[in-house]
Amino acid sequence: MRIRAGALKGRRLVAPAGATTRPTAELVRAALLDALAPRLAGARVLDLFAGAGGVGLEALSRGAAHATFVERDARAVAALRANVRALGLERRVRIVRDDALRALGRLARQGARFDLVFLDPPYASDVGLAALGALGAGAVTTPGALVVLQHPTRRPPPAAVGALRASRARRFGETTLTFFRAGA
Repeated sequence: MRIRAGALKGRRLVAPAGATTRPTAELVRAALLDALAPRLAGARVLDLFAGAGGVGLEALSRGAAHATFVERDARAVAALRANVRALGLERRVRIVRDDALRALGRLARQGARFDLVFLDPPYASDVGLAALGALGAGAVTTPGALVVLQHPTRRPPPAAVGALRASRARRFGETTLTFFRAGA
């Protein structure tokens, strides 16, 4: 896995050993970040179910100001920390080792707000829809924020979740990215 564009282009990322996480496919990650490019400059990014951090680290490389990563798997967090150190991004990153729903509650209580949120939850679980519901409450998103859910193509999310409204979807075979816009 490599950073594909921006200030850190070409830098290698380490991935956790084992099968507990599923890194976002390089083609999907590239298409996602290309679609987000106009919104990345100075953005605050939340990478939920972050794994080794490929999406958030790519966003930082392309101009995001800060990224918060939420991941509960210890091996993935270790790989993420190694990637952050190797890229020299410690001052622009916050890593939260916790369950996504608990982390969202804590971030809301702390007043954290994000312009871009990416969710790549485990496909065999409904935790992604639960996290989307928590994001739909609007407690951690800025007005007009963009929330992107990666999900199996055969299991599309609802068109609206709280203050979030689906604006488009991009299909990549069995994987789809659905883009939601947060209400103002």
